[in-house]
Amino acid sequence: MPQLGFGLLQIRDSVICERCVEDALNEGYRLFDTAAAYFNEEAVGRAIEGAGVPRQQLFITTKLWLQDYSYDKAQWAFQASLKRLQLDYIDLYLLHQPFGNYYAAWSVLEKLYQEGLAKSIGVCNFTPERLVDLCLNSEIPPMLNQVELHPFLLQSDPLRVMREYRVQPEGWGPLCEGQKGIFQNHILTKIGEKYGKTAAQTSLRWNIQRGVVVIPKTVHVERMKENMNIWDFSLSEEDMSQINSLDSGESEIIDFHSACTAKWLNEFAIHE
Repeated sequence: MPQLGFGLLQIRDSVICERCVEDALNEGYRLFDTAAAYFNEEAVGRAIEGAGVPRQQLFITTKLWLQDYSYDKAQWAFQASLKRLQLDYIDLYLLHQPFGNYYAAWSVLEKLYQEGLAKSIGVCNFTPERLVDLCLNSEIPPMLNQVELHPFLLQSDPLRVMREYRVQPEGWGPLCEGQKGIFQNHILTKIGEKYGKTAAQTSLRWNIQRGVVVIPKTVHVERMKENMNIWDFSLSEEDMSQINSLDSGESEIIDFHSACTAKWLNEFAIHE
């Protein structure tokens, strides 16, 4: 699994999405992260089909929405995603949210993994207690947990738990979706200047050095190039410590401990 990939959240327009995947492939990206709830799997599939990149070089992630967290619905939803993506298998299949009947859904993911239809399986947005509970009560524990991870949200304790249970962390929103002035942040900018890098590159490198897979999203080719160009420098322990000091301890994007969040996600339907 590549440690740097391309996120496709909020790129719903099919023309723009297809172009972005094509551009990202041309820039060397091979990990693409989509979901049934992103409504762009078909565009991703068309771009991949027309790119001419050997399938074995690609790492495609998609996700099961909690509306389909039942044994029968989960099997149907997986096949629907497979068809939209024009693929024979998925490299990584995730439960998208930590609510609903995710134990029934997880049993389907275990079956898909055993059948080779999903090469790896995991979860998304699972808080430590839910992740540990699933790890301890499943035949095949989650292999990856995709959560919000950026300099303003370190998630030190969740990362410790993931490492303890041998679950790979993957960071969505690694650039905080452009919020909190991350691209102009004084600490990130000053550290980056030492290496001839931007605040964004510094942020991505920080997560990479923490062992986190990152999937930044952009629709601009120049940003795709910038985000990819992070392999020729390393941050010092002092740099890492300074970036750690930016932690606010709470999300600016979504709170998975909130009753309102649980209600909203359970009520959000992606199909009839």
